[in-house]
Amino acid sequence: MEIVIANKAHSVYADIICKTIEEAAQVRGTGIAKRKPEYILTKLENGNAVIALDGNEFAGFCYIESWGHGKFVANSGLIVRPDYRNIGLAKQIKKVIFKHSRSKFPNAKIFSITTGLAVMKLNSDLGYKPVTFSELTDDPSFWNGCQTCKNYDILTRTERKMCMCTGMLFDPKNNNKTASKEVKESVFRKLKNIKENLFLKKSKI
Repeated sequence: MEIVIANKAHSVYADIICKTIEEAAQVRGTGIAKRKPEYILTKLENGNAVIALDGNEFAGFCYIESWGHGKFVANSGLIVRPDYRNIGLAKQIKKVIFKHSRSKFPNAKIFSITTGLAVMKLNSDLGYKPVTFSELTDDPSFWNGCQTCKNYDILTRTERKMCMCTGMLFDPKNNNKTASKEVKESVFRKLKNIKENLFLKKSKI
């Protein structure tokens, strides 16, 4: 297994990356913003992504987005193909994209919004901490990207203050020294349950 910084040679994987992201959203029943192959191509060709390959077989992927003129960076689209799950590949990809982000954007705050409990734990292990959406980028282009998510109505209903996703932030200025690296997944599970009870029940009324 090889995890590398993407380049133009990996453009042939754009379609399967998009398909894998879409299929994961359907299986999980959670909000994952869809991406078109053309968008993924720009990430691959500009070196703003990492890709995991088993020989020539696509195994996993994650990309970088820059917002607010480089003040904020997001690691998005983390995905692992079903045949390569449960072997720690997502954690390896996350570490590589995080290191690449810090190298390419050393002064940027790195953030993530996700409904995935495993991703929340991975973020926590890297030094991210949960924050309110107001501490993330206010770039409308980022939030417009949520329109393809099934939970977008919740985001608009709350005037972009909260959603099913949890916002997490790594600030290089303090290196998040106060952030706990022993946060248990049960803590994030409780947070997710609270949001489901708060937002999903309201939507059914």
